[in-house]
Amino acid sequence: MPPSLGTHDAILLGAGAAGLFCAAMAGQRGRKVLLLGHAEAPGKKILISGGGRCNFTNLGTAPDRYLSANPHFAKSALGRYTAQDFLALVERHGIAWHEKTLGQLFCDGSARQIVELLLGECAMGGVTVQLGAAITDVDHADGRFRVTTSKGVAEAPALVIATGGPAIPKLGATGFAYDLARRFGLKVVEPRPALVPLTLGPDQALFRDLSGVSTPVAARAGKTAFREAALFTHRGLSGPAILQVSSYWRHGEGIAIDFLPDQPKGWLRDAKRTEPRLGLRSLLNRQLPERLATTLAERVALPSEIGNCRDALLEQAEAQLASWPFTPNGTEGFAKAEVTVGGISTADLSSQTMEARRMPGLYAIGEAVDVTGWLGGYNFQWAWASGWAAAQAL
Repeated sequence: MPPSLGTHDAILLGAGAAGLFCAAMAGQRGRKVLLLGHAEAPGKKILISGGGRCNFTNLGTAPDRYLSANPHFAKSALGRYTAQDFLALVERHGIAWHEKTLGQLFCDGSARQIVELLLGECAMGGVTVQLGAAITDVDHADGRFRVTTSKGVAEAPALVIATGGPAIPKLGATGFAYDLARRFGLKVVEPRPALVPLTLGPDQALFRDLSGVSTPVAARAGKTAFREAALFTHRGLSGPAILQVSSYWRHGEGIAIDFLPDQPKGWLRDAKRTEPRLGLRSLLNRQLPERLATTLAERVALPSEIGNCRDALLEQAEAQLASWPFTPNGTEGFAKAEVTVGGISTADLSSQTMEARRMPGLYAIGEAVDVTGWLGGYNFQWAWASGWAAAQAL
């Protein structure tokens, strides 16, 4: 018989951002909490985030910056535990921070400070943290969950799934949350890689010659556009703008890039009047990296001097540069994805408590749920907010 890990008020599966925070908040409400993590160390994804400085939240957090089959689901949790709430906790722990672009908040020091904050909060709540505990079975009977692990067996009337999605498998990420959810009758929205580089086929191979070139753009997928940097890679397209639109992109669809988002309409015609002897390459060179300017000018193929171009031709070139089409043939997959779109269906969960509607005592939080934020700290804020919401109900 495996040893007993005892009886608890709640068992949390997953020692990442959502699991650690939910366990801490529930423990501080007087609940007897056991937190189980399969890895030997907690918060692995936190440690690599934000270049090792953890982009722990975003001041611009709002429900419309999240993807979900139910776009309204995140409103309740995000409204009740805000970016300012988590920032106040960061400051209480004396962690120095700074704001980068677009409301992104980072530690001045190391992402390890956020892991230590969470472990400190767990200690304050008397949470039992059991790491290196591989889960071998979960069952439910008589209103209680029984979790069998490599370290022993635990029981509780409440079980919280906080094991994330399959993004970044080298850190141990799997689809375990989905398997467990299905076992208890919850639906799963098809998971796919998000915040992930896009790959291009051989027909767009010319752009592979630009590997390493980065420039600010406006990238669009469908009706959604982002203004940040794009990066050409040997496999296709990456950089913040591309990672953002990747969450909205579907196989078979195209994306469009505006290489000159700050240029007013008619800028080429104006240049024709003032500098008629210049060529397009020279004009683009002023605003874009040289290799990119050369490649785009070759593709547009205007006459050598813009003074020799009809206005209609210049307008056509402008339009091409403002909406350059790419048709990705795929993504770099879960191995390179920062997060997962899809997950445990919000239709089966309470937006107030994150509890399963038809399975009392079962909760799901964080990335395991079909709520996915933009790049820039939004997914951590969902981890804090969903974890807090569940903790108030445990």
